[in-house]
Amino acid sequence: MKSSTLALTGLIFAVSMTTIDQTIVALSAPSIQQNLGLTHDGMQWAVNVYLLTTAAFFLLGGRIADVIGHKRMALAGIAGFGITSLLCGLAPTGDLAEPWLVAARALQGVSGAIMFPAAIGIVVEGFARESRGRAMAIFFAITGAMTAVGPIAGGYLTTWTWRAIFWVNVPIAVAAFVIVAIAARPSVRRRERIDWLGAAIVAAGMGLVVFGLQQASPWGWGDAAVIGSLVVGAALLVVFVLTQRRIRQPLIRIAAFRDRGFALSTVATLFASIAFISTFFFLSVYGQVSLQLSAGETGLLFLKFFIGFVVASRIGSVRFDKSGARGVVLLGGLIGAAGFGWLAATATDLSIHADAFFNPQTWPIVVAGAGIGLMFSPVSTDAVNRAIGASYGEVSAITQTMKNFGGALGIAVFTTVVTSRLTDLLTDSFARFGGTAADARSAVERISGASGEGGALSALPRAVQEQILHAVRSDYASAVQWAFWGMAAAMVIVAVVGLFYPAGRTSLPEESLPGARPAEDPATV
Repeated sequence: MKSSTLALTGLIFAVSMTTIDQTIVALSAPSIQQNLGLTHDGMQWAVNVYLLTTAAFFLLGGRIADVIGHKRMALAGIAGFGITSLLCGLAPTGDLAEPWLVAARALQGVSGAIMFPAAIGIVVEGFARESRGRAMAIFFAITGAMTAVGPIAGGYLTTWTWRAIFWVNVPIAVAAFVIVAIAARPSVRRRERIDWLGAAIVAAGMGLVVFGLQQASPWGWGDAAVIGSLVVGAALLVVFVLTQRRIRQPLIRIAAFRDRGFALSTVATLFASIAFISTFFFLSVYGQVSLQLSAGETGLLFLKFFIGFVVASRIGSVRFDKSGARGVVLLGGLIGAAGFGWLAATATDLSIHADAFFNPQTWPIVVAGAGIGLMFSPVSTDAVNRAIGASYGEVSAITQTMKNFGGALGIAVFTTVVTSRLTDLLTDSFARFGGTAADARSAVERISGASGEGGALSALPRAVQEQILHAVRSDYASAVQWAFWGMAAAMVIVAVVGLFYPAGRTSLPEESLPGARPAEDPATV
């Protein structure tokens, strides 16, 4: 096996860990919350902080990789991801559980943000021009598909212990580290400035926006801290864009957004990710609460989604090669919107045989996955092809930032909406059975971890507990409809983006590859 092919294999192993961990925790949330005794907010942050820190530090990771060297930063990211995965799996029970797990997940995200752009750079440097496109296609197709594989793997690993979803990364990280260390080409160091201030501004801006959206449910939209977080966060993001236009060596070249196709590709990625990443969390809780499936059985829901995603991804790549991104973005948005809308419409039908592979919800889930799969890889590839003058690390950092930030936004917004709606529905239902508003809030706290049992019911007569459990199932199904409708709306926006997308196929010119920040006095490291 050629060294470049071997390096590609190691990098796919490494980056697949990061994409799997975007979604794998969602399915294991019930076991994690119950075993560690996490609060509702703590479990939400354990899921979302990974996406947030990955998004917040991707731009910095891409820039550091371009300056310090792709191989060096890829190895640092792989090692960091393995270590932080081990720490996640070692989370203690008791008072330390919540801060430990959230902090370890945050550091996992930072490690992924360091690793991913560096991996792209190694692939670009390791393959000749004529084979680079195929290598990139394989890299994006496999690592992207791993996002959908995460919950399926999580369902089976959780039957042993939830800690296994993190520990499984350790041997993979070791293998990937050894392969990349041996097979990847030496990196090139550039004597350039890194915009640390810009990195801090964009990280703070994204963090405050997501924090405000996620805390709107427990604190209320009128809370001063929520409003302040949203306003300051948005202002910091504006400041970041303005400063990037003025400094000599920015984290990202804002000029790349002058290309209409590149700008629209980032918007399409953002809104598709709002639907894509959020699907795994809400479909997991819906499967385990409303459909009363086990973690392993809930994994079948994601297998259906994965089938639609993979088949459509192949079709989308072929269509993109022939005619460009416009058609697949438009069609993917429409199909995705139809799938999520169909799923929302059927979510309250709990009379189905949920544990059967083929049931009335199979096709909505397949269609939703197909819509995202059709456009996701082509739009990422088109962004790289259009961003002439920017480096691969920079371009991948921009697109992956949009992907992870979109996922964090989607989970934060939809969680707030679903929790608010569920609290209202359960308050009414519990009142009919002699329960109180406090009982309803306690049930919501437990349902967030996919468990409708426990303290909220223990104080009620045993004779009405079965009726309460039925109310919990049906009320969560009614509440989660709002999230599925929101995902459909996000895909409608993707379709609108497709209407304005430039027509035609854009290939990467041989004479002008994104590499492109000039190196000053390069030295091999």
